[in-house]
Amino acid sequence: MSSANLIASDIEAYLKVHENKDMLRVLTCGSVDDGKSTLIGRLLFDSKMIFEDQMAAIEKDSKRFNTTDEAFDLALLVDGLQSEREQGITIDVAYRYFATEQRKFIIADTPGHEQYTRNMATGASTCDLAIILIDARHGVQVQTRRHSFICSKLGIKHVVIAINKMDAVDYDQNVYQKIKQEYREFATDLAFEDVRFVPISALKGDNVVNESEAMNWYPGSTLLKLLNTVSVDKDRSSAFRFQVQYVNRPNLDFRGFCGTIASGDIRVGDTVVALPSGKESKVKSIVTFDGELQKASAGMAITLTLADEIDVSRGDMLVRPHEQPSSSSHFSADIVWMTEESLCLDREYVIKVGSKSVYGYVDAINYKVDVNTLQQQEASQFALNEIGNCHFAVTEPVQFDAYNDNRSTGAFIVIDRLTNVTVGAGMICNVLDGAKVKAHQYSEFEVEMNALVRKHFPHWGAKKIV
Repeated sequence: MSSANLIASDIEAYLKVHENKDMLRVLTCGSVDDGKSTLIGRLLFDSKMIFEDQMAAIEKDSKRFNTTDEAFDLALLVDGLQSEREQGITIDVAYRYFATEQRKFIIADTPGHEQYTRNMATGASTCDLAIILIDARHGVQVQTRRHSFICSKLGIKHVVIAINKMDAVDYDQNVYQKIKQEYREFATDLAFEDVRFVPISALKGDNVVNESEAMNWYPGSTLLKLLNTVSVDKDRSSAFRFQVQYVNRPNLDFRGFCGTIASGDIRVGDTVVALPSGKESKVKSIVTFDGELQKASAGMAITLTLADEIDVSRGDMLVRPHEQPSSSSHFSADIVWMTEESLCLDREYVIKVGSKSVYGYVDAINYKVDVNTLQQQEASQFALNEIGNCHFAVTEPVQFDAYNDNRSTGAFIVIDRLTNVTVGAGMICNVLDGAKVKAHQYSEFEVEMNALVRKHFPHWGAKKIV
């Protein structure tokens, strides 16, 4: 058998063993040099999830880039960019995949430096659990608070506080207990439901995969055992939400609606309603690349065909009639600002909720948050990496759930209309009624005039003309 066939057969066998396991998405975050990349490298190394060619490459690179006394730098398994290896820090979000006997994992290693907070927020947006690292020598830092707050705002309910580099403090139990108490006091006002603490040494391997002989005073589980046993199913919404990404019409006999199920499940014969039109129909078939199914659930990419020819377009949402989401052109939302050009009131942006894009603007800035004290402060604009709450007004109603109820349909991004750069990430809090909205709103005349101006005079910029 050729080496290529051998590799293919190994991959096929691996997938067959792990394909039916549930998936846990994990985020690692913390201050610069807290050991996030080394921790992930240790998880992969001790779980025997590193291939021989990877080992050889890392051993070679360790001799070139390593700044520690160790012959094998585990952080290089994750930090793949040349600039990351030269500086010894993580810059971009790196994703790694591995599996145990219990479940599969996708781990997002995010940067610790304040300059790359937006990258950390991007990584957190899809994760179920966060591992927040704290250097045992330094305790709770500003970035620890910042990342914890962002994790809380982005709907992560489960966190593991990994107090790393215990070897550097002689595995002192008092150091661990002091940091544990300090973090508990800070996290009182955060929206975490499940907070666990574990003392580790990613460099030496203590309490990561294997129990530490040097910390026999710690009665809890290792980090990997915590990851294997945490339950996140109850955090996911059961309401069926399907955002149409593409209408597939290859011939006159087939009209299917493509997309990924955001939450819930659907069966052939179920009644659905298309929003915003409100037209009802029944599911005729569920089509996938591997054939038709009788049932599909959250996370699956499918094509739905309906029994009736109703109007459904990209950006529309299919739901069950008895569990419809909110629909409004005015809502409040928490915002993480992600660009050096400040967020400004009344400047027009593209607001993308799911697969639907509309024009809109910030109607009012309610407050920004000091991540060190969690106190709300008055603000007239948001700068890079600042977090706060705003009122949004959009040109037409969008369908959504509150972010705390459904992360998939409650999230949106803010896009600069001229550069097409994503400048902000938002989490919808609630619908705004007429009494809460500022007097100025988009009228039909304004919508038509602004559309005409954008079409014929694009060089005028992103300001509202009327």
